[in-house]
Amino acid sequence: MPTALPAATSVNEPPLDPALLSQIESALADFLAAQDLPSNLRAACLHAVLAGGKRLRPILVLESALAAGGSVGDAMPAAIAIELVHAFSLVHDDLPALDNDTMRRGKPTCHVAFGEAMAILAGDCLLALAPVAAASAKHHAAEIQRELMSGTVRMIAGQVYDTLQGFPEGLPPARQVELVHHNKTGALLEASCRMGALAANAQHGALEGLTRFGKATGLMFQIVDDLIDATQTAEHAGKATGKDADLGKLTYPGIHGLEGSRAEIQRLRGEAESGLASLGSRGDRLRALLDFLATRTK
Repeated sequence: MPTALPAATSVNEPPLDPALLSQIESALADFLAAQDLPSNLRAACLHAVLAGGKRLRPILVLESALAAGGSVGDAMPAAIAIELVHAFSLVHDDLPALDNDTMRRGKPTCHVAFGEAMAILAGDCLLALAPVAAASAKHHAAEIQRELMSGTVRMIAGQVYDTLQGFPEGLPPARQVELVHHNKTGALLEASCRMGALAANAQHGALEGLTRFGKATGLMFQIVDDLIDATQTAEHAGKATGKDADLGKLTYPGIHGLEGSRAEIQRLRGEAESGLASLGSRGDRLRALLDFLATRTK
């Protein structure tokens, strides 16, 4: 049974297992080092993948696998795969044609550091390598690849809804914002939990419970982000805030108000917790992560 997570020292410090984080960093570096790539492409990929970050998605893969009775070793290929997709999405989101961001995690974005053409190709490479990583999973490799790429397509669809629209005709704003968030952000978080369960060769009940947990947590995560953007200063959040409103983007506070958004966060938190009920104490580490994700302010 997995040990308890270390207690977070503040509401904005996630209760993550340092040993798992270290293993993820090493596994990502080792995987990319093993690929036959031009040196400049490898450098751009390493820049994109090893630039820091919470590693939330691979952590969810590993913690879901542990909660379902599996091992870190069995789930690591899926964890690498999901982080490669996440890194690809950030590289392309930062491009001038989309968000046109020049800094990420305190470092120049990939297109600033390596040029726009190389950033596009590095993102392409990371996306192509993701199912290669997933293919080495011990259990249900094909299903894990399917979850990975299905989640990726949903994420891309969510980005289209968010930036280029194309909503189904007559869809009200409340459903539009939910469609954006469930896909743009929620899809990969839900896929992470399902991939971890599959990597653990989980029983049907555990897979269904972790699916419910991942779906509710994914939407909740983005609503919390919306709330941070609407209520926190850039100094506190560590990033520009108020951007969504300035760009006229659909957000939960914009549609449902601040209190309505807070109420929805608590509802989704309860829904996520219910998904862990059948896991008993094995789900405690995921419960601790859920508590952090629901209450963070940056």
